[in-house]
Amino acid sequence: MQTEAVYSSDLTFNLEIWKRELKFHLSELDMFQKKLEEIAGREDHGQSSLDLENFQNRILIERDAIGKLLHRCRAKLGNLHSADHYKNIDGQVQYEKRPLYDDLKHYIKLHYDFKEDIMEFFLKWL
Repeated sequence: MQTEAVYSSDLTFNLEIWKRELKFHLSELDMFQKKLEEIAGREDHGQSSLDLENFQNRILIERDAIGKLLHRCRAKLGNLHSADHYKNIDGQVQYEKRPLYDDLKHYIKLHYDFKEDIMEFFLKWL
């Protein structure tokens, strides 16, 4: 993901990979949500109530962020599908890719920070 894409086919490949990764994160969030519900159903969860609510809110926020990033990826793919995949792309399309890439990189960092936090919580309560 560090190298500059020169062709629209390269950008299409990158966007498809990013979409798959975001969808994988959605499936992880589903699993996290199920475990949180399992913990909430226990009688002994006591002081974890605030943590449970915090994690559930963070899951909602992450789902929203993923939805927005997926929408941006799909919109970018729509623009690229109308181009010839093997011709050199112009500077504007290349420039437009950068903010999306930066936003995805930032989201992924935040997701793994969240994942670390929730896994520590699970270790404590499971």
